[in-house]
Amino acid sequence: MKLNNLKPAKGSVKENKRLGRGQGSGRGGTSTRGHKGDKARSGHKTKIGFEGGQMPIQRRLPKFGFKNINRVEYKGLNLDAIQALVEKRNLSEIDPEVLFANGLVGKNDLVKILGRGELKAKVKISAHAFSATAKSAIEGKGGETVVL
Repeated sequence: MKLNNLKPAKGSVKENKRLGRGQGSGRGGTSTRGHKGDKARSGHKTKIGFEGGQMPIQRRLPKFGFKNINRVEYKGLNLDAIQALVEKRNLSEIDPEVLFANGLVGKNDLVKILGRGELKAKVKISAHAFSATAKSAIEGKGGETVVL
C-alpha cells in the first residue's frame, strides 16, 4: 500500500447532481424543480406549520390553561428516603444541606417532606414544608419539625 494508490471504498463517494447545465445533461431546463409554482423559485421556504392551505393543527385545536407565575415548586422527599438516609449515615439532624450533600435534592431546591413510608428513628428535620401525615409521623416518634 502506497500513498499514491489510496482511494475511498467503492460506492462510498457520490458525485453531486450538476443542475442547470444544458439540455444534454438531462438536468437542464427546469433543473429537476418541475414547472413553475412556488417551489420552483429561488428562496422558497414553507412557513412552519403550513399544511398545504388546510387549517393548521395549531389553529384547529383550542387554547386552554395558563401558567401560574406565583407557583412555588417543592422537591418532594418521602419518609422512607429519610429513614434510609438515617440508617446509612447514622444522623439525628437533617436539613437541606445534608440532603444536598447526599444527592437527594438540588442546591437551590425547596424541600417538602411527604408521608410515604415509615420513620423508625427520632430525628430533627428542617425543611421548607411538611405534609400533615409526615409531620404527625415525625412528631409521633419524638422527632422535631422545623419549617425554614
